[in-house]
Amino acid sequence: MFSTEVVRFAGSSKPSSSGRRLISICIPVLNEERNIAPLLSRLREVAKAHAEYRFEFVFTDNASSDSTFERLAEEALTDHRIRVIRFTRNFGFQTSILTNYLNARGDAAIQLDADLQDPPELIGAFLKAWESGHSVVYGIRRSRHEHLLLTSIRKAFYRILNRLSNVDMPVDAGDFRLIDRVIIDHLRTIKDNSPYLRGIISELGYKQIGIPYDRTERMEGKSKFRLLSLTRLAIDGICSQSTKPLELITLFGFFFSIASLMGAFVYLFWFFLVVQKPPPGFTTLVILILLSTGMNAAFVGVLGEYIGRIFRNTRDLPTPIIDQRIEPVLIEAEDAPSEDPVIDQITSTRV
Repeated sequence: MFSTEVVRFAGSSKPSSSGRRLISICIPVLNEERNIAPLLSRLREVAKAHAEYRFEFVFTDNASSDSTFERLAEEALTDHRIRVIRFTRNFGFQTSILTNYLNARGDAAIQLDADLQDPPELIGAFLKAWESGHSVVYGIRRSRHEHLLLTSIRKAFYRILNRLSNVDMPVDAGDFRLIDRVIIDHLRTIKDNSPYLRGIISELGYKQIGIPYDRTERMEGKSKFRLLSLTRLAIDGICSQSTKPLELITLFGFFFSIASLMGAFVYLFWFFLVVQKPPPGFTTLVILILLSTGMNAAFVGVLGEYIGRIFRNTRDLPTPIIDQRIEPVLIEAEDAPSEDPVIDQITSTRV
């Protein structure tokens, strides 16, 4: 049981009869109150520059503890293109993106971070590539403002993941991407409580293209991705995309079993046939035991990751749980009291 509050706004938001295609801009947010105004300002400029399309701005709020949701509610009073979905708790970044995609109404959806490190002005290039026949268009990060060591680790991880994966995955690319409606329809059939969308979208096999760009510094606030979060995302990426770690465990286990058996024969031969006393190298033996114990613990951890994913996906819990929505009510233009959207109704329901 959870309570859901649905906040609806009415305005002259009837779908256009001009045949303009709808583009959904999908923005996951978590404690981004200071970025809402500059983000929407730049998005509105992009929408104005591409008047041949209609736009909606879909926000998924991962239970922000600041005034992010209230700021979005205020903006929605004067802009009927804004839709907001707020969760009961933080369900994770990838789940937030996936939920946003599944609620998008557009012919294409573009995922964009609220911190404006990915430039909204690149949306025009994404749309041009989409119109040319690419179902997936993603941004390739030529440069980014972060520590050189972290950048190097990211680059190495992307390439390792690409080698482990059964399909070719874009390297140096994040979640700044455009996907066609056909991709969204496929995503509806996927059930995964720990999704890794970069890999899932690549596995679908549709035509895709990358557009290089330079990532800027975060405008306001702090990044929500700490070391633990990045590590968790990396583990999800590997476990979601490949079973090769399990194959490597088998190979390592076979190799060490053979090596241990050979070592045992050597020590027995030395003891019974050569000196008949404890052989030298006791320290080496202890080191080998500790090393094998550590590797076994690591291998059990990898197995646990796969088993844990199976466990979470068989519990059949709703992910995520939506607490509140802000949606525009579509009404006939001639029935609208004014050009500006107004509050139509606020209803509370218990599910």
